[in-house]
Amino acid sequence: MNYKSKFILFGFSLVLLISSPSIFAQTEAETFTAKKAVYLDLGGNAGQYAITFGKHFYQKGAIKMMGSVGFSLWADRVEGSTVFNPAVPLEVSGLIGSGNHHLELGLGLTPHLATSLDFNSETLELEDKVVFDSLIPLRIGYRYQKPEGGFFFRVGYTPFFKVPVGGREDWVFTSIFAGLSIGKSF
Repeated sequence: MNYKSKFILFGFSLVLLISSPSIFAQTEAETFTAKKAVYLDLGGNAGQYAITFGKHFYQKGAIKMMGSVGFSLWADRVEGSTVFNPAVPLEVSGLIGSGNHHLELGLGLTPHLATSLDFNSETLELEDKVVFDSLIPLRIGYRYQKPEGGFFFRVGYTPFFKVPVGGREDWVFTSIFAGLSIGKSF
């Protein structure tokens, strides 16, 4: 390409850039008027499933913060019978984006009761034991939520740590886990 062609191409590009600034402008973030949400959590922070309530507590531009709390009953099999133990998933998430589409980054805590068999060395028998256990999930995901409310959807990669309680001596990291949430914001 010769000097004259480069100059014409550069000039054309410059005119196009100056005359159309809206091509490169980002849309202004809308204020969320629907600050609450109720949704079904499958996997993710909930571990198995949970009915969850979330609320936005901070917004500045394209950054929003929200907290959520859920409730679930996790099924454990002990000596041929099913026992349901409560779990309470908690999470704080940051949303980045404008309009309906957001990147979601979060950190949670999911305390729950777990049932296990424990060997009693005095009686030489197995005994049912209920222990307090907890998970620390992380979240990187996509969230679809309209600022004015309505249908709500999120999906995310949610690896988690198991806290060393209930007889475990070490932290356990589970790197392959995901979550899906569907509900309504209002």
